[in-house]
Amino acid sequence: MAVEGGMKCVKFLLYVLLLAFCACAVGLIAIGVTVQVVLKQAITHETTAGSLLPVVIIAVGAFLFLVAFVGCCGACKENYCLMITFAIFLTLIMIVEVAVAIAGYVFRDQVKSEFNKSFQQQMQNYVKDNQTASILDKLQKENKCCGASNYTDWESIPGMPKNRVPDSCCINVTVGCGQNFSISTIHTQGCVETIATWLRKNILLVAAAALGIAFVEVLGIIFSCCLVKSIRSGYEVM
Repeated sequence: MAVEGGMKCVKFLLYVLLLAFCACAVGLIAIGVTVQVVLKQAITHETTAGSLLPVVIIAVGAFLFLVAFVGCCGACKENYCLMITFAIFLTLIMIVEVAVAIAGYVFRDQVKSEFNKSFQQQMQNYVKDNQTASILDKLQKENKCCGASNYTDWESIPGMPKNRVPDSCCINVTVGCGQNFSISTIHTQGCVETIATWLRKNILLVAAAALGIAFVEVLGIIFSCCLVKSIRSGYEVM
């Protein structure tokens, strides 16, 4: 009876943690997708450590959700093998998440450097490439910024008329508002620092979340081991 009562208590606590794991998994996937979308728009398709980080976050989130499902099945059926598998995979995920947290901190400045380089390159193609122009206009409009460092960057762009910035730089966007502009009518701050700040905040958020989740996962590993011990004790009694 004591073994059965202890098993029920451990299973309840494990279910609570599994629900938390599912919520964390969905959160990681959402953050990874959001960062990936921004990087895909703002950074050229070069494979770098900074651009791969969101992919790793999404993969970890998806795998964590799958492992949580395995753990739920193992707890429901009180299956020894499934719970051992759950504990092993949870340990591996914890190690990867700590690595992601460290990588997020190490590469936070590299993301800004990559973004700055890509933004400058895309600005050079603004006049002759409609797709590039559309991407930059969207970034400038949504982030309320203008140019890479500031609005004066547009003065050196080939094909861009004098005293002209894209209409997306305007505070109140209307057709032709970027012609003969006044500083008071446009956003003067650059997009690189504005968007890089947003990216750094999200990467640091992911790093902090990964460390927090890792702590919860330690509890999950402990409870799963306790359940495995209870299951083995039940087998021995039988």
